Amino acid sequence: MKIDKKIIQELSSYLQEFNLTEIEITEKDTKIKVSKNNFSISHQPQSVSPSSSVTSSTSSQTQNVKSGTEIFSPIIGTAYHAPEPGAKKFVEIGKKIKKGDTIMIVEAMKTMNHVPSTADGVVKEICVEDGQPVEFGQTIIILE
Repeated sequence: MKIDKKIIQELSSYLQEFNLTEIEITEKDTKIKVSKNNFSISHQPQSVSPSSSVTSSTSSQTQNVKSGTEIFSPIIGTAYHAPEPGAKKFVEIGKKIKKGDTIMIVEAMKTMNHVPSTADGVVKEICVEDGQPVEFGQTIIILE
């Protein structure tokens, strides 16, 4: 089986364009799944249950953006940069933070969950917008 790199590149661009975390296409006995963290391709007859898959990073561009210490969302919900509208943000780019400092709030089922920093560092990048939905394990902040 030959892997068509154009399809993978096109699916990767759809992830960015439509702000998706994952996209998958199936054609006959070939399935291509691309996500922000990895992609896999499995080629199997429909009657066989075990799948053979290949896992790798989607692009070097994604790897370059996320250099440093990543802090991930511990739950799925809506991310907020401040404790309430109009209040001072928990963190800003260039701010020095310590392990345990609240960096964001993720609201899930009307409960405001404070997200603590898992490391000391300086905020290099804030990866989510205020009010944006986040998924479990999604990178929300990168520290230097």
